[in-house]
Formats: sequence, structure tokens, C-alpha cells
Amino acid sequence: MKKSQRLEPVVKVAENREQQAARALGQAQAQMNQAEQRLAELKNYKEEYLRRFHTQGSRGMSAAQMEDYRRFLAKLDAAIAQQQRVVEQAARAVEVQRNHWFERRGKTRALDKVVERYQADEQRREDLKEQGEQDEQNQCRVTSNE
Repeated sequence: MKKSQRLEPVVKVAENREQQAARALGQAQAQMNQAEQRLAELKNYKEEYLRRFHTQGSRGMSAAQMEDYRRFLAKLDAAIAQQQRVVEQAARAVEVQRNHWFERRGKTRALDKVVERYQADEQRREDLKEQGEQDEQNQCRVTSNE
């Protein structure tokens, strides 16, 4: 069995690991996108709530209503801060998965290059063997015609 053929199972394992890493990267990216979307929703909701607060405030409101608005805005701010931490954590997870995928991809490419080099060497040897056989046949013809 040729060297390039013996490496085929190793290459397949490397390719599978690269694909798994790519899937994990995709999942991490999707989770980060969801976290960013949730953060945007919270910020939009806060802006909308602030507009209502200002509209209501211009019409007049009781101290209790004002305190309710203030408490709810504080809760929204806390939720936004928490969600921002979730986004940051998700971004770090994406970066970890991206690095892992790049590492796996590099190993797969390196193995592919080794296999290509082995195949080129095998082809050169095969070509030299065929050339030698042709030279031998030509030599036999020349000596038989003499």
C-alpha cells in the first residue's frame, strides 16, 4: 500500500474534527447573535419606556407613579447590563471556537500537503519506472535489429 493511501484514514479523522469544530463555531456564533438580538430588544424597550415616561411626565404624574417608573427603569438597566455580559461571554466563546477551528483547519491542510507530496513522489517513481521499462524495450529492439 502506498504511503499516500495509508494516510487516508488520518486525513479523514482530521477532516471530521475540522467539520466538528466548524459546527461548534457556527453554534457559538448563533448563540452570540441571539444574545445580541436580545440586548438590542432590551435597549429598544428601554427607549420606548423612557418615551412613555417623558410623555406621561409632561402630562403630570404622582410621586408613586414616578417611583414606579424609576424602579422599572433600574430593573431594565440591570437586565441590559446582565445581557451585555452575556454578549461579551458569547463573543469570547466565539473567539475560542474560531481559534479551535483554525487549529483544526491548519492540521487538515498540513496533512493534505503531506499526502500531495507523497502522491507526487509516487507519481515520479512510477514515471521513472515506466521510462526505465520503455528504455529497456527500446534497447531490446535495437539489439534485435542488429
